[in-house]
Order: sequence, then C-alpha cells, then structure tokens
Amino acid sequence: MSGRLSPALRAFLNPKTYLQAVRLLYFASYSHVQQVAKLNRGENVSFAPNVSFRNAERITIGAGSHIGEHSVIWAGNSTGRIVFGEKCLLAPNVTLTASNYATVPGEFVMDQPKIEEDIIVGRDVWLGANTVVVAGVTIGDGAIIAAGAVVTKDVPAGAIAGGVPARVIGWRDPALAPQEVAA
Repeated sequence: MSGRLSPALRAFLNPKTYLQAVRLLYFASYSHVQQVAKLNRGENVSFAPNVSFRNAERITIGAGSHIGEHSVIWAGNSTGRIVFGEKCLLAPNVTLTASNYATVPGEFVMDQPKIEEDIIVGRDVWLGANTVVVAGVTIGDGAIIAAGAVVTKDVPAGAIAGGVPARVIGWRDPALAPQEVAA
C-alpha cells in the first residue's frame, strides 16, 4: 500500500463511522421499534424492519395487511389518524402522512400550523410502489393505486387510480363501474 491506508481501512478506523452507526440505531429505535409497540394492529400484520412510523398510537392496521420496505406511515402529531382495513398491501416506498402545513404567504412554511386530517384506507387496497397519500384522503375498499401515484382526493371502492395527481383510470370489475349518462 506504499504508506497509504486503503479507503476501506480509513473508513474502519474513522471514529465518525461508529458515530454514524449509533445514529442509525437511534433512528431505528425511535422511528420503528418504539413506534411498533404503540400500533393498533390486527392478526397477521407484517411489515419490513425499515418501515418508519410516527405517532403510531393513531395508526390502525387491519388484519392480514403488509407494509413494504422503506415505507413511511406518519399520523398527525395530535389528531390526524391513519386507518387501514383488512388485507391491505403496500409496496415498497409508500408514504402516507395525515399532517400538512398551512401555506400562508410571507411566513416560513415550517413555522406555520399543521393541518391534520385522517387518512382512511379500505379493505383489500393495494398501494403500488412509491405511492404518496396525503392528509384527508379516503381510499375505498378494493381500490388499486398505481405505482408513483400521488393521491390528493378520495378514490372510490373498486377503482384503479394512477397519475399525479391520481385519478380513476379503470375498475377492478368493469361491470361495477359507474355508468356514464348519455346527454
């Protein structure tokens, strides 16, 4: 090595490497381990060990549901709840937040009051990878949300929704789709 340490050995000997490991353990504790103990969850609920929860005492997960890797489920700080029905399936990197900031001009966004509204996800709902669901949204039973969608408004039961912002693009059972009225 001609007098120079390899990058791997330098990283191993650097005390900041160990400080970062401690920070990661702390994050895992407060965003997952401590929060999981507060969840209201049904039988056979599963989630990846890197799912991040906040204010889990206001999160309910229905029986048989699964939350994929790197998902973020954040209830509001004081009132905003997140409720999942039975057998919901969340792909990786799904984000739900029951809290949002006001947007009054002339004030820093982060200094503005939070607006909290419940998120209700029905039974048998599938949220595709990288889906975002914002405060105040209800997703009906049996709905499917396409990967990458941003859900800003309610989605009816049985609908397939996608896009930014999400809109209904189809139906799981076309026979149950609302019928268009001829003009």
